Amino acid sequence: MAGHFEPLAGGGAAVALDEVEISILRSLAVQLLELVGPGDGHGPDDADPLARLFAEGPSEPPTDPALARLFPDAYGEPGARQDPQERAHAAEFRRYTENDLRARKREDALGVVRSLDSLTVGGDRGAVLRLSPEDCRQWLGALNDLRLAIGTRLEIADEDDSDTLFRLPDEDPRKPMVMAYLWLGGLQETLVEALMP
Repeated sequence: MAGHFEPLAGGGAAVALDEVEISILRSLAVQLLELVGPGDGHGPDDADPLARLFAEGPSEPPTDPALARLFPDAYGEPGARQDPQERAHAAEFRRYTENDLRARKREDALGVVRSLDSLTVGGDRGAVLRLSPEDCRQWLGALNDLRLAIGTRLEIADEDDSDTLFRLPDEDPRKPMVMAYLWLGGLQETLVEALMP
């Protein structure tokens, strides 16, 4: 089971992680939380679900490329110039969806942190992380978001870019980020496979 997810009887998945892997995953999830940003969570209308439902979010895409990748425009081609109508539709859609999308991404990352914090690490062996089906959904979301953010920072546009990065020399400063990107991809792939019927 080391290094890859396996299915659990009755649903969910499990993976064996050592202390270093746990630390790296937790650190990456916390960084994702910082990137996505804090929730509103402190407004007077927080207790009112109807007010939250109609709360407006931003209408402009984020300027940070990683955030723009996590919160893309709903209309037009990524990176392409939008006509005024597409821009107006994208702004309207973003205004009513981005807050919820950010909240979901925060919950996914928090789910990863909480599940890692619940582990009891035993000596050099590490621990086995057992995830319920709901935990698996959060992990899939967070792993995907981490890969998108890291891939954007590495300027990976297609599969050929990741193949080139895989062959970087060890002294290249991007190498640790590339290795994290590839490792997260392996975890994500085996988690998807573990959840398939």
